[in-house]
Amino acid sequence: MGSFVLHGNIIDSESPERLRVAADSYLVCEEGRCTGVFSALPERFSGLPLTDFGDRLILPGMTDLHLHAPQFAFRGLGMDLELLDWLNARTFPEEAKYADLSYAALAYGQFVDCLRRSATTRAVVFGTVHPAATTLLMELLEASGLVSYVGKVNMDRDCPEALREADAAASLAATEQWLASARFAHTKPILTPRFVPSTTEKLMTGLGRLCETYDLPVQSHLSENRNEVAWVKELHPDLPSYTAVYDTFGLLRPEKTIMAHAIYLSDEEKRLLRDKGVYLAHCAQSNANLTSGIMPLRRNLENGLTCTIASDVAAGHTPAMNKQIALTIEISKLYSLKHDREKALTIGEGLYLATKGPGRFYGQTGSFEKGYAFDALVIHMDDIEGLERTPFEKLQQFIYDGDDRNIIARYVDGVSR
Repeated sequence: MGSFVLHGNIIDSESPERLRVAADSYLVCEEGRCTGVFSALPERFSGLPLTDFGDRLILPGMTDLHLHAPQFAFRGLGMDLELLDWLNARTFPEEAKYADLSYAALAYGQFVDCLRRSATTRAVVFGTVHPAATTLLMELLEASGLVSYVGKVNMDRDCPEALREADAAASLAATEQWLASARFAHTKPILTPRFVPSTTEKLMTGLGRLCETYDLPVQSHLSENRNEVAWVKELHPDLPSYTAVYDTFGLLRPEKTIMAHAIYLSDEEKRLLRDKGVYLAHCAQSNANLTSGIMPLRRNLENGLTCTIASDVAAGHTPAMNKQIALTIEISKLYSLKHDREKALTIGEGLYLATKGPGRFYGQTGSFEKGYAFDALVIHMDDIEGLERTPFEKLQQFIYDGDDRNIIARYVDGVSR
């Protein structure tokens, strides 16, 4: 972690309502933390190394709270299927391959290399049921310099035999074995029941106990697809909702749980999720690709739910978080056409939901406010002679049409990556 100064056009979202654009300004990092943004560099920082990026953009690094590393290899495939068919046709056969560590090393290496070059500086990642392959994924992410949580998946029912753990006891034992090996500085474990249909009551009970024993966060899926929701009701007719199943088994940990999708929720489920401070990873691209539905994002935000933007690779066909912001805004516009009380998402709100909003899962991350972790991207948008653009216009173009080639520098916890 270093101390230095960057100069450029600095943009961050301090809140969903406030997009800060500080043109021709200075961003100060001290020991890996942000000290602040200044229009003129204070004298007390004059001795720090300064890198002048001219008129280039400096943005916070982006945080993706939901993606599947083993699915990266087949991104963009099977998008004519809905969720449950897609899992059986594409996901489960691919994930079974990760029993082979040589295959896992090749596939995970490509995934991590792509993620490292993207706008994502922090991520929460699904692995597979295989402890050794999941530890290998953690090793690769640790070496990349990114900050992440990684989960060994738990499944002991309703999945192919090649992925089905023998029983709850075997799944829990394998999880504890993996936890013992998952000791890294920047890559932490997160408990990962795939979703309710693939985890028995005994397994969910045991995972709830592991959460308490090791003080671990949790990630899973919630109410992504209508058929999935109906299936959960058949499996747990005694419980009032999909959300209530997780809560019953201690898997809604206050401020430490991520649930992806959350499209089909009752008012009571929303109240429970709000009260527990659960992070809802909104996966607009995935939800469109698999014809899952549209989360009422604006309404959820207004009702105090903690929503973020996530990629959900590979149902989302790219890990590029700038493209996920764009697609989320586009979907919100279409949704607003039939729900006139719910205005579309703005650029500033989209940036917040990909930076400071999900960054809260890591503490003070995703903004250039004083004391926040120094995660930053330096963006160069190709200039066209005779065309002048403001920093905000360049931000818009990066969100809608930028890619890793526009990222000329990145910092994670104050370290150049």
